[in-house]
Amino acid sequence: MLKKFGEISLLAFETFKALPLCFRHRRKILEQLYVMGNESLLMACILAIFIGGVIALQSGPVMVERGIASTVGGLVGLALCKELAPVMMSVLAAGRVGSAIAAEIGSMRVYQEIDALKTMAIDPVHYLVLPRVVAMTIAVPLLVIFADLFGWVGGALVSMANPEIGIPWRAYFNSLNSLVDFSDVVGGVLKSVVFAVLISVVCCYMGLQTSGGPRGIGKSVTRAVVYSLVLILIFDYLVTRILMIIL
Repeated sequence: MLKKFGEISLLAFETFKALPLCFRHRRKILEQLYVMGNESLLMACILAIFIGGVIALQSGPVMVERGIASTVGGLVGLALCKELAPVMMSVLAAGRVGSAIAAEIGSMRVYQEIDALKTMAIDPVHYLVLPRVVAMTIAVPLLVIFADLFGWVGGALVSMANPEIGIPWRAYFNSLNSLVDFSDVVGGVLKSVVFAVLISVVCCYMGLQTSGGPRGIGKSVTRAVVYSLVLILIFDYLVTRILMIIL
């Protein structure tokens, strides 16, 4: 296990070392960004609306009973931007995009396309890994920002429509504005950057290590998603502790 994480860390180092080549691979980065960001946007927004609505639905009646209904907007805002939006969008990216990355690169590995790249003196890290890591690092934070906005709106709609809560739109967003700082949003976005790097590097690594035909591709996809989810939860705690000190 430690050897595998060491190899993943080495792949991440090689990718970061190749960052000056981003402009050369800008077309591939834009193609990956479209797939990862644009095609995931609708799903992310729908998910965020219902996450914000569920938070308001669960917490609103309890806070109304205790006479602190005016803080519902702030609670929904903080829960989304500091924790739920970055984690849920990263989980979405791992399941939807990360699995596709592992399957695509794994197929290239099994059918010896990566060996062909090496024969033509093309570095697979530069050609395959770098564009995906850069695109994921851009796409996931953007999805988190959209998730914050749509999640706040979802919470506001539920707070107004539910008679057990009955908080006006203006009161909801006044509470959100007073309790949520810009640093809270920045902290969530920074979290998502870390998660995006983890997901993309892990999934690329699993794809590059694929062997054994179609069954091996399936195993690589499963491992890529599982490893990504575990690392998201582990680094969620670590990054949160660091951000509590910095911000």
